[in-house]
Amino acid sequence: MAVTPQLFYRGAAATSSATLYTAPSKAVLTDIVVSNTSSDQQYVTITVDGVNIVPTVPVSAKQVVNLQFKTVVPSGDIIAGYATSADVKFHISGVEII
Repeated sequence: MAVTPQLFYRGAAATSSATLYTAPSKAVLTDIVVSNTSSDQQYVTITVDGVNIVPTVPVSAKQVVNLQFKTVVPSGDIIAGYATSADVKFHISGVEII
């Protein structure tokens, strides 16, 4: 069994739900970094297979939030997310287990 660290997603948030990562094999979500580069508070939602793990959480202006997880993402499951502004950026990482 190989365990490989992976960048699942890095980029701007969409303003409606968008697929950020689809697990090709079993994976473990370990970190989500959210940065809000705008001058206003924004709200972030992230789901794993349709279940909210970050449920419309406020992120203050010019703030960075680091969330740590140990959440199993089975093969084919989707990590999706969005924010109230594209000024929000996501960096999502974990490991894939092959």
